[in-house]
Amino acid sequence: MATVSPPFISSLNFTQSSSFKTSFASSSFTPKLLRPLSSFSVKSSRKQVEIVFDPDERLNKIGDHVDKEAPLSRLNLFSPCKINVFLRITGKREDGFHDLASLFHVISLGDTIKFSLSPSKSKDRLSTNVQGVPVDGRNLIIKALNLYRKKTGSNKFFWIHLDKKVPTGAGLGGGSSNAATALWAANQLNGGLVTEKELQEWSSEIGSDIPFFFSHGAAYCTGRGEIVQDLPPPFPLDLPMVLIKPREACSTAEVYKRLRLDQTSNINPLTLLENVSSDGVSQSICVNDLEPPAFSVLPSLKRLKQRIIASGRGEYDAVFMSGSGSTIVGIGSPDPPQFIYDDEEYKNVFLSEANFMTREANEWYKEPASATATTSSAESRMDFQGEISKL
Repeated sequence: MATVSPPFISSLNFTQSSSFKTSFASSSFTPKLLRPLSSFSVKSSRKQVEIVFDPDERLNKIGDHVDKEAPLSRLNLFSPCKINVFLRITGKREDGFHDLASLFHVISLGDTIKFSLSPSKSKDRLSTNVQGVPVDGRNLIIKALNLYRKKTGSNKFFWIHLDKKVPTGAGLGGGSSNAATALWAANQLNGGLVTEKELQEWSSEIGSDIPFFFSHGAAYCTGRGEIVQDLPPPFPLDLPMVLIKPREACSTAEVYKRLRLDQTSNINPLTLLENVSSDGVSQSICVNDLEPPAFSVLPSLKRLKQRIIASGRGEYDAVFMSGSGSTIVGIGSPDPPQFIYDDEEYKNVFLSEANFMTREANEWYKEPASATATTSSAESRMDFQGEISKL
């Protein structure tokens, strides 16, 4: 009788990896002819048989074996930005930096970064979709990878592509997030040589905001920003917001240069945390001591904030500047006021809607689906109250 070969076998292409070919070649992969379906017919001299063959199960086992044996060589990661729900500047340090106390929260706007192991043993290669973003040692991604090799002794280098969506000079921590994401990726692609805690501690050497992104998404940050107290999410994750950034950026150095400590808010930041716990987001909670100097650097930014508040007609729970600017955040609605569309002055502003987001333990941030998951406001607030009582 002629051998019967299912069409599936001849159509398979086993050229994906050498380990795949080895596993396949060493495997028994013979379909069996079983169970006669009818008696032998004298008239037709033919016998019906059923081929019992489950290629999916077999290939799944081979794929599992390959995944287990092959080292990780590529990662595609989401790199979200943050907002400062409130930002108090509490003093100036001897090292020239300022002490701050701020409620940071990750939001759903972010970049995508692709990492691949490079055959090079001497250089990383970074590309991006945006002109003007440095791709050499000035970029925090490259600084982060150099830091990882310095701390661990790893000799692995990478090809990186940054698909940038977070604007620069926005007060959203996009570069800091990229650096944290690069450290996490390097550790994964080196087999997890160190803990996230070590990555968080090292990251403060190249940027004050970077350690925050190793929280789970919400944190009370003090010192230069590098002292991170992880918090449960204080707000429902589906609470919408709109981000409005004019074309002009604010120089962080210039904003701090114009800061007058005697003109900052005198409210205790722990009181702000307690108010967040009891009242959620409100205009009185969203204090940013960097707004006055930023508005001095960029007077049009103050006018933009005032117009959003006036035009919102109560649509927003709070309107404030994030970080050192120049992004204005409106929490409570994903839609900008109509004048943003109508006025020639604002035709080139950056606009994005967003939500709060968090990450799971031992995982990096996931790019959100179109529908953002909700969380119980009451349950979340109770956890938040419990944590701030320890501060």
